[in-house]
Amino acid sequence: MFGLFRKTKAVKVRGVSDSRKYGVAARSLKELTRKACQYLRVPVSGAQLCLSSDGTLVTEEGFGSLPEHCELVLLSQGQSWKGVVSELERLLSTDLRLQLVEAVRSLLSDPPSPQRHKLLRDMLRNLDDTSEKETRDQDLQWFTGVDSRFKTKSSYMRFNCEARIRSYMKEVSEASRSIEQAKIRAEFEKTLQTLCHMLKEDQYNGAYFDRTEEEQSRLCTAEGWFTCQGSFDEALCQSLHSINPYSSRESRVLFSTWNLDHRIEKKRSILPTLVHCHKKCSTSGISVDYFYRLLFTRHNLKLVHIACHKKGAHNLQCDPGKVYKRGRQKLGGAKEPARGRAKEPARGRAKEPARGRAKEPAKGRAKEPAKGRAKEPAKVRAKEPAKGRAKEPAKGRAKEPVRGKRRRLQ
Repeated sequence: MFGLFRKTKAVKVRGVSDSRKYGVAARSLKELTRKACQYLRVPVSGAQLCLSSDGTLVTEEGFGSLPEHCELVLLSQGQSWKGVVSELERLLSTDLRLQLVEAVRSLLSDPPSPQRHKLLRDMLRNLDDTSEKETRDQDLQWFTGVDSRFKTKSSYMRFNCEARIRSYMKEVSEASRSIEQAKIRAEFEKTLQTLCHMLKEDQYNGAYFDRTEEEQSRLCTAEGWFTCQGSFDEALCQSLHSINPYSSRESRVLFSTWNLDHRIEKKRSILPTLVHCHKKCSTSGISVDYFYRLLFTRHNLKLVHIACHKKGAHNLQCDPGKVYKRGRQKLGGAKEPARGRAKEPARGRAKEPARGRAKEPAKGRAKEPAKGRAKEPAKVRAKEPAKGRAKEPAKGRAKEPVRGKRRRLQ
């Protein structure tokens, strides 16, 4: 009954996915909901009304405090509204993207405001997306300044990645200039040839930037989006940088400022270690696969936004246990492990058995019997008979006759 004397409230009602607005007048929330459902063709059961600004639900008690001509959103059962966030999601949908691009361009023609223009320009760059186009004929603007031999975006992006990897290989080649000894330099050049051969087999890892490659081979999504992997000492990018160089010419140019950063640094750690290893052993003793992974693969490379690229010392070193092969070789062709494996068995198998089987039996059979049979009988037969037969008879026969003759003369 009291509802008959309530003041009529006039509001604007719209749906979640429809920007069209309807003017509705009602004396109660129940009446307003029923009329809004009729206009928008939504079932009354479970329907609710909320404020378009922030998504606050309208109650019967709060209905009287609604300002005139305020904007409400009608929610059917299971729907939700988060104010500006939901509005942005709706505007960024595929169906409204072209309309939004035109709206942003019209706003850019207004009196200049640096902050406003920066936001609008960034929005326009992301909205004016032609990433679904692949060939030169489909997107001539994207190929502005690109050599005519490239007919697709993916082929150019692959070439772009290969060029970066080739530049790393060039730096490795230049490191040989610091080697003065010709023999060591010759071994280093053998390693360079091996690395070049490995890169050619892997096509200089150009698949990293090619969106047409398999998912496990590329660094981007199938649409061409790249995400910053964070600085060398972080697991993720704290700023959530991302870019799609396939979307526009401007994005392609900006992507050239992103870096493939070595976690273990190329000039401060990898190359000095590689040169040092060649001073100790030959190419055949060095783990070229390990250095290849550090220099040219995702094992040690991180794609980072220029703001996340820390140019200071990383203070990370190569793993000493991985730089050499297990059967490492020294310059001159002799295997170092062969020293440990050849000499140690030789000492155990050659010298020790010789002492046990050759020398010990010789001492037992040659020297001990000789002492018992040669020396002991000689003493008994040579000395004892000589004393009994030579000295004792001589004393008896020499002294007694002499004493008798002397007595007779007297």
